[in-house]
Amino acid sequence: MSIGELSKRTAVKVPTIRYYEQIGLLPEPPRTDGQQRRYGTAAQERLNFIRHARTLGFEVDDIRELLTLAAHPSEPCAHADEIAARHLAAVEKRIEQLQALKGELERMLEACHGGSVAECQVIESLSLPVPQ
Repeated sequence: MSIGELSKRTAVKVPTIRYYEQIGLLPEPPRTDGQQRRYGTAAQERLNFIRHARTLGFEVDDIRELLTLAAHPSEPCAHADEIAARHLAAVEKRIEQLQALKGELERMLEACHGGSVAECQVIESLSLPVPQ
């Protein structure tokens, strides 16, 4: 299939497919005599894997490792579990940060009672040093 068809089937934009090829997540496909890329079902499956992993927030290096592991199906999956556990810990930390951010924004809004910008608690709160 062409790169355009692969893009339609996987919902991954053409420039992103080319980028994945450049960074080695997706192997360079064979080309026609006219230098058009031609992809098979293996490329589609791999791109679906990459897209799903990106949707879950995995970093490119983690996806690269997971793809390497997927190429060896008889090997133990402990390393894949470690990658997923590390990513889960990062997600949990980000959730904590977002909850703290939410609390700070709520406090700023609760303290604001309208009026002029000179009396605005949102503006005043943003002028304070960042809590550590």
